[in-house]
Amino acid sequence: MAWETVVGIETHAQLRTHSKIFSGASTAFGAPPNTQASAVDIALPGVLPVLNGRAVELAIRFGLAIGATIAPKSVFARKNYFYPDLPKGYQISQYELPVVLGGSLTIALPEGVKTVRITRAHLEEDAGKSLHEDFHGMSGIDLNRAGTPLLEIVTEPDLRGAKEALAYARALHALVRWIEICDGNMQEGSFRCDANVSVRKAGDDRLGTRCEIKNLNSFRFMEKAIEYEARRQIGILEAGGSITQETRLYDAERDETRSMRSKEDAQDYRYFPDPDLLPLAISEEETARIRAGMPELPAHKRERYAAQYALPSYDVMQLTESREKADYFERAAAAGAPAKLAANWLNGEIASRLNDAGLEFGAVPLPPEELARLLARIQDGTVSQKAAKDVLAQMWAGKGGADAIIEAKGLRQISDPGAIEALVDGVLAANAKQVEDYRAGKEKAFNSLVGQVMNQCRGRANPVQVNEILRRKLAR
Repeated sequence: MAWETVVGIETHAQLRTHSKIFSGASTAFGAPPNTQASAVDIALPGVLPVLNGRAVELAIRFGLAIGATIAPKSVFARKNYFYPDLPKGYQISQYELPVVLGGSLTIALPEGVKTVRITRAHLEEDAGKSLHEDFHGMSGIDLNRAGTPLLEIVTEPDLRGAKEALAYARALHALVRWIEICDGNMQEGSFRCDANVSVRKAGDDRLGTRCEIKNLNSFRFMEKAIEYEARRQIGILEAGGSITQETRLYDAERDETRSMRSKEDAQDYRYFPDPDLLPLAISEEETARIRAGMPELPAHKRERYAAQYALPSYDVMQLTESREKADYFERAAAAGAPAKLAANWLNGEIASRLNDAGLEFGAVPLPPEELARLLARIQDGTVSQKAAKDVLAQMWAGKGGADAIIEAKGLRQISDPGAIEALVDGVLAANAKQVEDYRAGKEKAFNSLVGQVMNQCRGRANPVQVNEILRRKLAR
């Protein structure tokens, strides 16, 4: 029996503000426990929340980036529930009238692109954090995060399976960093995803009963958790059972999800408008001001790269996966780097080095102008592609610029036809048997002869010229 996995994602993106959403307490990460929890954050009697205008502006930036409707009027509500790290007994959030409505995000998949609908994005405050590992038989509570501004971004159930969910999460992560509303640090909890997972028979339009997997703070764990949860639900249904709507946690050590609590519905939270906060009014003039300050968005950049640089869709998708990478490419191109060659190196050799080191693109240790100079030396025949990789390794280690390294290491490519012809003649004279084998139809003998020519010059001869001269002489 064929099954289809249906996924919707709820993402909590911590907004880049210096203070909390309703108080002046700091949002800096890593402070000693409970040193950044103000009287407002823990709801001492008589305190009143005051909305952080910067948080509102960042929410509007996100709405504009996804083509959403910015609500001219939105309302804050109290979401009532009891949990030890929620000192007020309720969370200030938005329910019926969120600040951002609708919109969409385009994701890249092996079979093409897909548009994922965004239901809403609303402002809310974070809760504190329960600490279980440092105490024996007890739990500690750190309220430093209480009141930290969040934008909760909710999708429609448009994603099919773990791979699509992962592609969406990566695209959203890149976007919130691109428009500078969230630093995206998953280890510090700045970007956390909840996955709502259900399964249904292939071809069935009805949604199955969903389970929510909470607080997935790495892309790898998200993929594994969704895959496990789908298998678990399919196993239950194929055995004749039914799925219980619940909230689950992912255990990375056991690679499994486990039950946390029954899943509440909206009415269980007894939402009502917060009496201490006025409705949030956003004027068209304010929205226009924020729109004018937005950076060029990834979708527009992709269109421009395809037109301006004649790059294929795969290259432009890769180049715009982060703002740092796109900016680096544009600076290299402005310095004279051939666009296609630059794209190949950024998406290939440089991306590989960063992946091996576990680094983001902003950590590339050489200026784009220096990369452009190296690529120019490939283009003009000064160095081969292979030698250029050796030069890059030296540049990466801070050993100097491209030209200086080429000269110091003697890597300048031999392109003089006379010099290459002399090398070829020497190899042919010393390898009569392989010459005979090639002329008898054994193509491998040709590759061996090319290798010997390149060995004679330590790989410095222009390989195209070597091939042309060698074939010409062997044809006689």
